[in-house]
Amino acid sequence: MKASKKPVLPRVPMPNQPPAERVRNFDEVALGYTPEMARQEAGRCLQCKKPRCVKGCPVEVPIPQFIAALAQGDVEHAYRIIKTTNSLPAVCGRVCPQESQCEGACILQAKGQPVAIGRLERFVADEYMHRDACGLITGKPECPYIDPEKKVACIGSGPASLTAAGYLAAHGCKVTVFEALHELGGVLVYGIPEFRLPKEKIVAKEVNALRELQVEFVRNRVGGKTFSISDLFAQGYKAVFIGVGAGLPRFLGVPGENLNGVFSANEYLTRVNLGRAYSFPEYDTPIIRGRCVTVFGGGNVAMDAARTAMRLGAESVHIVYRRTQAEMPARHEEVEHAIEEGVQVAELCGPLEFRAGENGSLAAVVLQKMELGEPDESGRRRPVAVQGATVELPTDLAVIAVGTRSNPVLLENEPELKLTGRGYVSVDEETGETSMPGVYAGGDIVTGAATVILAMGAGRRAAKHIARSLGCAVED
Repeated sequence: MKASKKPVLPRVPMPNQPPAERVRNFDEVALGYTPEMARQEAGRCLQCKKPRCVKGCPVEVPIPQFIAALAQGDVEHAYRIIKTTNSLPAVCGRVCPQESQCEGACILQAKGQPVAIGRLERFVADEYMHRDACGLITGKPECPYIDPEKKVACIGSGPASLTAAGYLAAHGCKVTVFEALHELGGVLVYGIPEFRLPKEKIVAKEVNALRELQVEFVRNRVGGKTFSISDLFAQGYKAVFIGVGAGLPRFLGVPGENLNGVFSANEYLTRVNLGRAYSFPEYDTPIIRGRCVTVFGGGNVAMDAARTAMRLGAESVHIVYRRTQAEMPARHEEVEHAIEEGVQVAELCGPLEFRAGENGSLAAVVLQKMELGEPDESGRRRPVAVQGATVELPTDLAVIAVGTRSNPVLLENEPELKLTGRGYVSVDEETGETSMPGVYAGGDIVTGAATVILAMGAGRRAAKHIARSLGCAVED
């Protein structure tokens, strides 16, 4: 008789703050696995001979190997395995869309219960966070020798630049990161709320580990305004990496969009996250706290804005989306958390007009009812207006989260940089090098708004070629 197949155990659920509690604070929602839970979940991995999960990961983390080490209780070894390809595992374990990447490719996905790879990655990284900084970045106990002559400048301090800086410093290059804002981390700090990604516990820890590798950070310096790329080369830098992101907001183009009370998601989240408006008056950065809030868009940024508004005391929060909830590009987990917290979804609706109240500020938005028609170029059914079907929704605060465009500040002042037809930096796909020799780029400024892990992959890829061009030791 054939041996019976090993039964597939159910996925270990992630402990979370209860919705009624978390909606009143900005503490992290997901509480993390205990060691026992992590080992139980790691034991579900089938250790496939041809692991599809690795191919689903943009930075190709050796997933079966780190999970096997974790299943044996060897957290340190599991961390070193992850660090061979992933510079920011504590970040990725929290914000990457694993369901469409590594977990989406897991063979157990067919049963609807893929291994919780992201949660395990987060556990390993969090457990290792108390270790020394060199090990945190390089995965090795010793710090490398930094050659002061092999100078590299990174413009921007988001995930692409931090990854590039970490890789280069780990291979002996002297890296300086230039950041336009007063805090480091780019979108990790100003874009993603504290309840999804803690700033001091996670982001600051990663930045401080880079400092231990002699990475220098220069804040309040705007590329294209306070310095140019030619200035950097004149100062002795041998290569430059551009990771300035895509932070120029898109708007809806409907009447009344300039009324007081209408925000772009960029401004709204930056005021709350970077400006610490959620801690007013401890931080003197107040923000309008809407009573009836409407958010336009269906991605993760829209979820972040809606969930933030709930925590700031809104009586009602609606997310308006032209298609159905099932077609929202946001992570399923983020949508579920938003609904648990009281956010309402107005699907198959689009904005027609913002209307002012007696005081001249935003008071309502007129919505056009939609239905799904034939598929468009993306393969999704196109939303079509239902003639004569409109509804007015009371709104005193609106947040527009329908995407971004490339950051133009640096690009407008560097005419030698070749751009794509969409206004992003054109690069060699294999190396990340731009039309300017010695200048590389990666992340959202190349691809448009994408995920943290894709930006990290681009930063790592470019850093490899920079290291080789400068004669640094490259082992992988």
